[in-house]
Order: sequence, then C-alpha cells, then structure tokens
Amino acid sequence: MNAHLKFLIVLLLSGATTFGQGQGNYTPSQSNLEARKWFQDAKFGMFVHWGVYSILGDGEWVMHTQNIPVKAYEKLPTFFNPIGYDAKEWVKMAKDAGMKYITITSRHHDGFSMFDTKATAYDIVDGTPYGKDVLKDLAEACREEGIKLFFYYSLLDWHDDNYFPRGRTGAEIPGRSKTGEWDKYIAFMKAQLTELLTNYGEIAGIWFDGHWDQKEWDGKKYGKLNVDWHYDEIYKLIHDLQPQCLIGNNHHLAPIEGEDFQMFERDLPGKNTTGWGTDASDVGNLPFEVCETINGSWGFNLQDRKHKSKKELVQYVVKAAGYGSNLLLNVGPMPNGKIQEEHKESLKEVGEWMRANGETIYGTTRGPIPPSEKMASTQKGEKVFLHLLDESQTEVFLKDFDKKVKGVRFYKDQIALNYKKSKKGLLIQIPEEGLDSIDTIIEITLK
Repeated sequence: MNAHLKFLIVLLLSGATTFGQGQGNYTPSQSNLEARKWFQDAKFGMFVHWGVYSILGDGEWVMHTQNIPVKAYEKLPTFFNPIGYDAKEWVKMAKDAGMKYITITSRHHDGFSMFDTKATAYDIVDGTPYGKDVLKDLAEACREEGIKLFFYYSLLDWHDDNYFPRGRTGAEIPGRSKTGEWDKYIAFMKAQLTELLTNYGEIAGIWFDGHWDQKEWDGKKYGKLNVDWHYDEIYKLIHDLQPQCLIGNNHHLAPIEGEDFQMFERDLPGKNTTGWGTDASDVGNLPFEVCETINGSWGFNLQDRKHKSKKELVQYVVKAAGYGSNLLLNVGPMPNGKIQEEHKESLKEVGEWMRANGETIYGTTRGPIPPSEKMASTQKGEKVFLHLLDESQTEVFLKDFDKKVKGVRFYKDQIALNYKKSKKGLLIQIPEEGLDSIDTIIEITLK
C-alpha cells in the first residue's frame, strides 16, 4: 500500500464513525436537477455486466452459486484476457440501438475491480494478462459519441475479509475469514468511489447494488438492517466530487435522502412480481429506471436460452415509458470482450424501431391512460401517444378520458381515425389493416 493510499484511507476512516441513513439536508445542485431532467428524457440505456466471472459462463453470481473457494476463484483473473474488447464498437452499438447512456459494472459482488484502482491489486490492470483499464477506454468512447456513462458499484463483497459481518450471500464460500473491520471496508469503498469520480471525467451516475445483502430476509420480506452503510458520508462524497452525478441504489426500498433516481429490478415501478422488489407504497417521486435482461441472465451464461423477442423488448421499452420510466437493458459480454451475436441482433432490431417511433418515447412523460398488458400511453405537450400492445384491438374505449380532443390519427402514416368523445370517455375505431403486431401507435392531439 503506497503512502498516498494510506493517507486517503486514514482520512476517510476519520469520518466513518458517524451514523446516518442518508445524506441529511440534501439539496440537489442546479447541475444535478438538470441531470435528472436529462435522465428522465433519455428513456433507454444499456446495462453491462462484465467481469472475470464471464470466463465460467454461468452468470455473475457463479462464485456464490457454485460455492467456489476464494483461492480457487482468484485464479480466474490470471487468464482473463479480453483481446476482443472494443469500447468504440460497444458504444456505437448502444447508440445505434437508440440508447442514451451506458451503465457498466466497475466492481461486482465477487470483489474484482474492472478498473485501475490503487485500493487493491485485485483488479484488471494488476491482476490480469490483459493489464489495461477497460473503463478508461469506455469513458473515452462515450465522450466521443455523446453517450453518458454510469458506474455500477457493488456494496457487498465476497472476497474482501473486511466485508464483515457477513451478509446473506456468500457466507459459506470457503476461505473467507471469520473476522473483519467494517470501517476499513467503508474506507475502501470511499477510496474506490473517489477514484471512479476523479479519473474518468464527468460521470453521469453511480448505480449501487447489494444493500439487501445485509438485511434480514424471512422468505417473504426484508427485515432490519444489520449494518450502517454510511450513506450519509458516501452520498455526500459523491455529490461533493461531482454535484451533477446521479445516485441510485438497488435496495428495493423507498428512496433514501441523497438519492437522485429510483430503480426497479426486473419489475415495472410498484409491480413487485418477484417478491423481493419494490412495493407500490415505496415508489417515490424521483426519476425512474427499470432494469431487465435480454435473455435470462445478467452476466454471460453459456446455457441461457431464454432470449427475449423483438416484440417483448420493444413492449418493455413502451411499458416502462408508460410509467414515466427509463429501461436499462442488459448485455453480458463474453470473456473475450465481445457481445453475443444474439444480443447484437436484438439491439439492432430495437434500434430500428426506436428510430421510427422514438418521438413517442424520448422526452415524454407518463400519459393519462395507465399502463396495462394491452396498452400504455406517453405524452409530449398536447400530444398523447397511445400504444396498443394487443394487435386484436379494432376498437378502444378509454374510460373517463376527460381531456378535450382535437384529433385522433395513426402515428405512423398520420391517417385520421374515427372517434367519439362523450362524458364517459373516448371511443376510437381502428381499421384492422392499420394494426401492428408489436405496437399500434395512436396519436391523440389535445385542444
């Protein structure tokens, strides 16, 4: 450990003894509020789960699911050499898909850092034959193309002995110490976050994950928190370094003070279909983001055959926008640094749809018709975009639609449609030949 790092950790430790749940009395800066507005308008981003776990082709949780001993897992970096990685190709692929930002795993639960860090040698520069900082290349490529960059950062760690007390996951992994110093772990995270927000230019956001590891779980709901994550200090550190930087935390709870957007994992806002998601009562008023996979896995999984169709992916974008939310769509690069061909094809298909219909998604707010399996709505000024997701609908009645209507037409070719407005709602007639198998978009112009 060099003298600079020792000084930094001592400095950070000096503030690691206070207790607080969030960044008290947090007032977002003007640049942060502008970033929130940009984020709300962006609507579509790319999630990237990539690390040494990709070598095993069994997802990003493989260290836990296969209960791999620490010493055995430490062999993986020694033959991680992604010579096929091309940051410019990744960014162009995201941009062509209509995505406005990229969120990449800087450090996942296995504790391996995918960037050049001085806080540990367990990183891609010091621990692999590749020896280069993939995040540095990605940050430069994003700046060139006008794509914003977010860093995913794991709160939990299956490798660091100072992640103690042990959480609900990884507790049985062989080779882990029975002791540790929590304050040193907090200092370690602060040191790494300082690096991420100092060495890579302007960062759009930090995407935290793993809070739930330290919450008691009875199989139905989360209970009390076993540790103090020191969010008061961590969130303040981030906003002090880069005031515009947005903070999100995948804790499945109501927003904590100091956070700038609320995320929902594999669920639309307030739709807790998984049992461990976010209940409707915990949905706040920050910008929303839903994250989902293209297949069934976050990290590269050789055996995953649950590939979503173009229709499923496009409709997920639409439904998310119907809730006023972004969709963060994940890819899990292979160990050679390349994106799976199936994922590339999916992104290309979605990109084609977004180029034709992006006006009805980007920069919109949630529309007046609540989303359902059959439809969703978005709004931009006096225009309401009704997205019909069931191709059998030749007549649509929007109950209690009390807004004054100037005209109704197909969005695609602007052909006028017959409609009838009454006190009970709005009835729209839709010619069968105008229906689209993925999404029939009706443009309602208000007076």
